Amino acid sequence: MSSDVTDEGVAIPHTTPTERATTVTISSQFSPQMPGVTMSPLGAMFCSRCNEEFEPHEKIVNSNGELWHPQCFVCAQCFRPFPEGIFYEFEGRKYCEHDFQVLFAPCCGRCGEFVIGRVIKAMNANWHAKCFRCDMCDKELADLGFIRHQNRALCHECNTKAKAAGTGRYVCHKCHGLVDGKPLRFRGEVYHPYHFNCTACGTELDSNAREVRNRPGYSANDLNELYCLRCHDKMGIPICGACRRPIEERVVTALGKHWHVEHFVCAKCEKPFLGHRHYEKKGLAYCETHYHQLFGNLCFVCNQVIGGDVFTALNKAWCVHHFACSVCDQKMNQKTKFFEVDLKPVCKRCYEHFPSELRRRLRKAHELPAK
Repeated sequence: MSSDVTDEGVAIPHTTPTERATTVTISSQFSPQMPGVTMSPLGAMFCSRCNEEFEPHEKIVNSNGELWHPQCFVCAQCFRPFPEGIFYEFEGRKYCEHDFQVLFAPCCGRCGEFVIGRVIKAMNANWHAKCFRCDMCDKELADLGFIRHQNRALCHECNTKAKAAGTGRYVCHKCHGLVDGKPLRFRGEVYHPYHFNCTACGTELDSNAREVRNRPGYSANDLNELYCLRCHDKMGIPICGACRRPIEERVVTALGKHWHVEHFVCAKCEKPFLGHRHYEKKGLAYCETHYHQLFGNLCFVCNQVIGGDVFTALNKAWCVHHFACSVCDQKMNQKTKFFEVDLKPVCKRCYEHFPSELRRRLRKAHELPAK
């Protein structure tokens, strides 16, 4: 059997030349009861190829009622015996599998192998039924039909999506039609709003409908329900200050508003706080790093936010454990005497090892602004 597939239809089976494989049985003596064998009035049997009689006790090949000498039962193309007695018949002639494929079997347009059995004819090529698939979703098309779109075979759903992509419109997940206006989003898919009604009042919904989880904490989409704006407002469900969508699970309350956990983010880096500490400034929330970077203190050495005590010197801020002599790296505290050299602190010991002329000039440079 083979099948023709129209550009917008399903596979249509039609009859093709006979193809069958038959196992050969061999008999070592005459058998008047051989099925399908017609004997002459004298009881003689003849080879179907050479038409010569069989000798007594000669081996005979019986294939579907036809008798052959073993040396006569060969491929009509290569004249070799059939491997394991399996052959293919076409127009009354028998062929081994290899020669039959080379002479008559079409090649699949996808895998390039010979197609034996059902043949799908479409897109100006031949295909195995399992190889003729949608170019987008890889779904088998032999029994579903297809639509030719820009020289590609597409299933009906993918064809609609391809057309929608070209026009910039959405495809309804239910009817697979194009959505002209604003779509309704439900359970992660896009729909025409008129396919749904409010769960509470039964009113036909529009694109402003709200999706609410039936049981908080469950992630299965089939627990979700749709409500019109009026019924949703009566339910008292908080609305996210960022996306303006209802919050059915964890709620973050800050800055006088409610937020989805993933929508409550730093105003600078836009990373969610996810329960971590935040800092408020002029109605905005900041993470610790960017709050101190914009409004707080960063250590002059490590450039990190100073979380504990701040050591302020030379118009700079320092972590307590990072305030050290810039020459010998000796740690200093608030009681340690130090000198400023090139806007960096130098301990008294290192300063006294400087040349006297350098110390004189440094002292003079510090006295000038004072005057």
